[in-house]
Amino acid sequence: MMDPVLPESPSDVAPSRPSREELQAELLDVPDVAEAPAPPDPPGVEQVLEAALRYVRGRRGADLLAVVLVGSGARRAWTAHSDVDLIALVKGKGEGDEIVRVSNRQVEIRYREYKGVEQDLAVVPRLPPLLRKARVLFELEGAGSKLTDKANQRFRTGPPPVGMHEKIRLKAECFHRLGKAEDLSHQPATAQYLLGLFLEDLLDDFFRLRGLWPTAPADTLRFIASRDAAFGELIERFLTAQPVAERISIGRNLALHLFHDVPHPQRVD
Repeated sequence: MMDPVLPESPSDVAPSRPSREELQAELLDVPDVAEAPAPPDPPGVEQVLEAALRYVRGRRGADLLAVVLVGSGARRAWTAHSDVDLIALVKGKGEGDEIVRVSNRQVEIRYREYKGVEQDLAVVPRLPPLLRKARVLFELEGAGSKLTDKANQRFRTGPPPVGMHEKIRLKAECFHRLGKAEDLSHQPATAQYLLGLFLEDLLDDFFRLRGLWPTAPADTLRFIASRDAAFGELIERFLTAQPVAERISIGRNLALHLFHDVPHPQRVD
């Protein structure tokens, strides 16, 4: 006699698959990820900024339109030995720099004419990246905020293009400085100094030729290596080389790599 067939229990029945509509109904909107808050300033920095601001205001008085914090301080990238970099924007003649010390911080103050800086935003590549993230510490009639807004607008349009004539000029100057260092290789200290200037110009040329805004000095080498690994490796070898002759040889390879598609100046002899 066969055993009777028992009905399936609910646990034995395979669940039906949810429909597309049911799955869509279960989806929830993913909230936007909020930007991470800026790290707090180290203890005592605000007091340093207040003291430095009082000093600048005392020096320029009614001539002062704005004071902005730039550099690592504006990026909230302070270290134990970071300087405080201030730009004081004034109505009249402003060219001049000074260094003062407040507590354990060195404060570098650059006095600049407001209208001159405003005009230079269009032609000086380092200004838009520097000023677009500046922190306004003091301003009259929104002068500092207006300048940072203009720097942001200029930054979004991209760096000015470099024509072929300008590229040829940059290449000629680069090899000329390298040749001067080679001529003075019998004076190692002078040659090393010229090679340092050569590298500074070469790094600036990299950003101009690639159509990139300059980065903060602390990030320059890392940024270049991320864009051109071979060029970054040559720079590292250049920095670690000791003999003048070796540095000149690596420097020539750097220049050839960067200007490989730029012709030499025209010969007329």
